Amino acid sequence: MATEEFPDSLADALAGVQRTIRRRLRGGMTAAPLRGTQVELLRLVAARPGIRVSDAAQELWLAGNSVSTLVNQLVLAGWLRRETDPADRRSTLLSPTPAGEARLSDWRARRSALVRERVARLTDEDREALAAALPALRRLAHHLHEEGEGA
Repeated sequence: MATEEFPDSLADALAGVQRTIRRRLRGGMTAAPLRGTQVELLRLVAARPGIRVSDAAQELWLAGNSVSTLVNQLVLAGWLRRETDPADRRSTLLSPTPAGEARLSDWRARRSALVRERVARLTDEDREALAAALPALRRLAHHLHEEGEGA
C-alpha cells in the first residue's frame, strides 16, 4: 500500500470496525438501542461520576447544547441522574443511575463477547498483528486527542 493511502485506509478500517460493532450490538436488545454518542456519554459519566455537563462536552468534543440534549435523553430513559452542583448552582453534575450502570455493564459484556468471538476466528498471525498494533493505536489516539485540545 502506498504511504499516502495508509492514513485514509487506517481511518476507514477503524471506522468500519466501530460501526459494525455498534450495529451488531443493536441486534437482540430488548431495550431501545443506545446511539454511539449516548454510549460515549454514559461511559464517561460512569468513569467520572459527578462530571459537569460542560466538562463532558469538552471531553467528548461535542457542543454543550448537544451534550445537554444527550443528557436529557439519558435522564428521561432513567440511565443518568442530573444534580445541581452545590459549589456552583449554575452547573449540573452527572452520575449514572443503577439502571444506567446495569445497561452499561450489559453493553460492555455484549461488546466483549462479540469481539472475543470474532477475534477467535482470525488466524494466529492476524491476532498477533492486531496485538502488536495496539500500542501504536493507543499512541495515535493520544496524539489525536492532544492535538484536538490545542486547537
